[in-house]
Amino acid sequence: MSLFRKKNNFSRPIPEHIAIIMDGNGRWAKKRSLPRSAGHAAGSKNFKDIARYCNKIGLKYLTVYAFSTENWKRPKEEVDNIMNILRDYLKDAKNFKDENIKVKFIGNLEPLADDIKVLIDDAEKESQNATGLHLNIALNYGGRDEIVHAVKRIINEGIPESEITEQTVCDRLYTAGQPDPDFIIRPSGEYRLSNYLIWQSAYAEYWFSDILWPDFKPKHLETAIEEFNHRNRRYGGV
Repeated sequence: MSLFRKKNNFSRPIPEHIAIIMDGNGRWAKKRSLPRSAGHAAGSKNFKDIARYCNKIGLKYLTVYAFSTENWKRPKEEVDNIMNILRDYLKDAKNFKDENIKVKFIGNLEPLADDIKVLIDDAEKESQNATGLHLNIALNYGGRDEIVHAVKRIINEGIPESEITEQTVCDRLYTAGQPDPDFIIRPSGEYRLSNYLIWQSAYAEYWFSDILWPDFKPKHLETAIEEFNHRNRRYGGV
């Protein structure tokens, strides 16, 4: 836990690592009789606002679910739109380097277009020395796929069965070297993980809300953190 000091000098703890499933963009657009692309654009803008706010309050790690391994099943036009929004974000990322946010993309990046992979590499290099918020963007990410990827690495490295521990797996996940999320937030009215951080979420607390992602504001994050602080995390103890 880290400490966030408000301007009125009221202090209280915040989680070390928050993970968010950014869900509900399409429904947000539908409610307004807009194309789904408008919902994704609004969701992208909100992601930037929330990431900046998390950096402001001193959160150490934020992981957001941007595009899953299952999202390729969506109509090609929608997938192309999401990828173009990603391109715009990456091209603009260098303009945010003064915000001291370290960016890392987690997931299987191999199927992505070559120009996107170049932009991702540039964004990670540009921010590698940042000391503020560590922002993980889960892209073409799936929790089961991540575990399979880790198992394949263990096999390829020839590690004997007798030497395989939980830490062996942790060290080969996309989030290796980072603390597991304390708190997972899912707006949009859905009550499931959707293949997100399956291994890492073993002892995470969850917070669900009917708010659609583009409408999820810092005040809602504050409400969620307040509830987190009233929970008793026993980790199997008493």
